[in-house]
Amino acid sequence: MTNGQRPTTTIVVTAAVVEIDGRFLVTRRQEGVHLEGCWEFPGGKCDPDETLKACLARELLEELDVAARVGEEIFTTKHDYPDRGVELHFFRCELLGEPRPVLGQEMAWVPRDDLAALEFPPADAELIRILAQG
Repeated sequence: MTNGQRPTTTIVVTAAVVEIDGRFLVTRRQEGVHLEGCWEFPGGKCDPDETLKACLARELLEELDVAARVGEEIFTTKHDYPDRGVELHFFRCELLGEPRPVLGQEMAWVPRDDLAALEFPPADAELIRILAQG
C-alpha cells in the first residue's frame, strides 16, 4: 500500500480484558500469523452476522477452552496496518473456569505494571496506556 492509501479490507475483532488480582490474561500470537510474536488480549475475528459478544465467547472457548461471561465494552479502536484495517472491540470478561491454551500459544497472567513492557500490536497501544493507569 503506497501514497497514503488505506487498506480496503477492515476486519472486526473482539478481545477479552480479564483481570484477576491486578493481573491481566494475555496470549502470544503464534509463528506464521499476522503480528506473530506479539502479546494480545485473547479473542478473534467476528464471523458475518455474529454479534460482538457471541464472537468473543466463541473465540475464548475455541482458543482457551473456557466459557466466559462477556461484560461491558470498555474500549474500541480502529487501526490501519499496511495490508488490512482492524476495528477492535475490547470487553471486560469473567472466566467461568480455568483457561488453557489449546492452540499451542503462550499464555500469561501479567501484572498491570508490566503490561507496557510487553510487545503488543500497535492497535492495542491506547488500551495498554489506559490499563497501566489503573
